[in-house]
Amino acid sequence: MKKSVVSAALAALAIGVAFAAPAKAADVSACLITKTDTNPFFVKMKEGATAKAKELGVTLKSYAGKIDGDSESQVAAIESCIASGAKGILITASDTKGIVSSVKKARDAGLLVIALDTPLEPADAADATFATDNLLAGKLIGEWANKTLGEKAKDAKIGFLDLTPSQPSVDVLRDQGFMIGFGIDPKDPNKIGDETDPRIVGHDVTNGNEEGGRKAMENLLQKDSSINVIHTINEPAAVGAYQALKAVGLEKQVLIVSVDGGCPGVKSVKEGVIGATSQQYPLMMAALGVEAIKKFAATGEKPKPTEGKSFFDTGVSLVTDKPVSGLKSIDTKEGTAKCWG
Repeated sequence: MKKSVVSAALAALAIGVAFAAPAKAADVSACLITKTDTNPFFVKMKEGATAKAKELGVTLKSYAGKIDGDSESQVAAIESCIASGAKGILITASDTKGIVSSVKKARDAGLLVIALDTPLEPADAADATFATDNLLAGKLIGEWANKTLGEKAKDAKIGFLDLTPSQPSVDVLRDQGFMIGFGIDPKDPNKIGDETDPRIVGHDVTNGNEEGGRKAMENLLQKDSSINVIHTINEPAAVGAYQALKAVGLEKQVLIVSVDGGCPGVKSVKEGVIGATSQQYPLMMAALGVEAIKKFAATGEKPKPTEGKSFFDTGVSLVTDKPVSGLKSIDTKEGTAKCWG
């Protein structure tokens, strides 16, 4: 991201989440609703939306759940956005099925609703989705883990540190993508936990944070202390898993892979805490989302998906300092330069 945009984002955060728009765009307002306001991924998303809103003269209001999985706060936020006369909503849904009725209410009221990062279920419950190809993100780290292990992959002991019990679409896509990349039959691709591959030790949920990752890792170790591969929903969960492993002297036994590619996560790859991660670009998602709402307010035009896909693909890159043959990746130097731009 250019320094001027970074500066704008930081300045925006310094004065709050809402801006007085120029008179010519005074009627254009938008809402950003994220899962939490503490996860670095959503912090960066907010920066992108805030900077772009200021640039375009859009009034932006930001809302977030108390924790990942707090759908009630997101429902309340949608109600507030409708009541405020917003032209559009950008949302990363905690409960991708349960939020649909509230999203319909917003759309029926004339708001443009764009899902960021996490597709709704069904995906067309939103007007558009701007996201990483989360299935591909999972496939990349799954294939990397398989090739890194080589012959040992056939006897791997694998644990999955997922997101929440409601199995939001982003969780399912990354989880099942990893299995496909690793060479595991995921059975029902829309469901976590129905697999029969003997290499799978089990699944646990993390709420996408370090403490959750630590507890989930401890639970899986109780099932099988010989576990040697861990897939995590995101990098905070991966760091928590590493802490649990280090506490019992098993950190060198386990290969951890993840998805996010945030600056702290790339640093964890460089330090060897995480073997590889799939980098996504939340700032771009949010900035494009604000642009789409501004355009919709002016013309009524809705954003179109990437050709051949059901969503607008904002890209993904495999980040590792241990590349494998036949799989394109970038190193942590490049990953740091690109992190969450």
